[in-house]
Parts: sequence; structure tokens; C-alpha cells
Amino acid sequence: MDLELVKKIIKIAEEADISGLAVEQAGFRVEVKREKHVIAAVPQQTIAHQSAPATAPSKSKQEEEEGIAAITAPMVGTFYRLPSPDSSPYVEVGDRVEPGKTVCIIEAMKLFNEIESEIRGEVVKVLVENGQPVEYGQKLFLIRKE
Repeated sequence: MDLELVKKIIKIAEEADISGLAVEQAGFRVEVKREKHVIAAVPQQTIAHQSAPATAPSKSKQEEEEGIAAITAPMVGTFYRLPSPDSSPYVEVGDRVEPGKTVCIIEAMKLFNEIESEIRGEVVKVLVENGQPVEYGQKLFLIRKE
């Protein structure tokens, strides 16, 4: 599947104001999902056999007991803590976050998507290094909920 076709699919999703679109061609599947004004295309190679459904990552007992929640990656891409190379990170350990506060950027297919907290609390741990690849559902930050 060529990049121009992927761009066209993204444009169709944006213009139609839909939450998702999937296109399959020659053994490749491109899925476009829209969450909170963020659009990302995730190419996937299709396989002929059924696989077991993925399960959501579970919280450890310690996290549940301490009121710790995770901010997870909503897509596959490259994780960036800084808005630009010469600026400060969006959040540091000890910072307070509110729902809607940008905590990082994930780059997917040359699109820079701001990731916002959905949790109110204090950042207790940053789990990913700047510039590292992340997977869908991977924990990025641990937040002590308020």
C-alpha cells in the first residue's frame, strides 16, 4: 500500500468527521482511528488465521492499593516528552496533571499527536525514554490519582 493512498484515507476520515475507517488491500490493512481530534493511521499486515483477542494490561496490586493509574499510549509511534528539542518536557515527576493537560507527543507516520491526561493527580514515574518507540496500550506515565 503506498503512502499517497494512506494520506487519501486519512483525508477522507477527516472530511467525513468519522471516528474510524479501515481499508484492506493486497494483504495489508490500514486502520484510521480518531480520538479527541487526533487522527493516526496504523498499517497492519493481515494474517490468514484467527489469533486470540488481546487483553487489556492489568494493574498490579501495588498500583491499585496506592491509587496509581497509568497514562497509556493510544497508538503506535515514537514517544516525545518535549514539544521541541530546545524546550522543557511537558511534565516531570512531581508535576500535577489535570484532564486535558498535554503530557507528551506520539509521532505516527509524520503526524505529531499531543497526548492528554485523562487523570487528575501527580506524576510519580515516567516509564518511557524520550525518542523511544511505543506500542498501543503501553504505559507511559504513572499518576497518583487525587
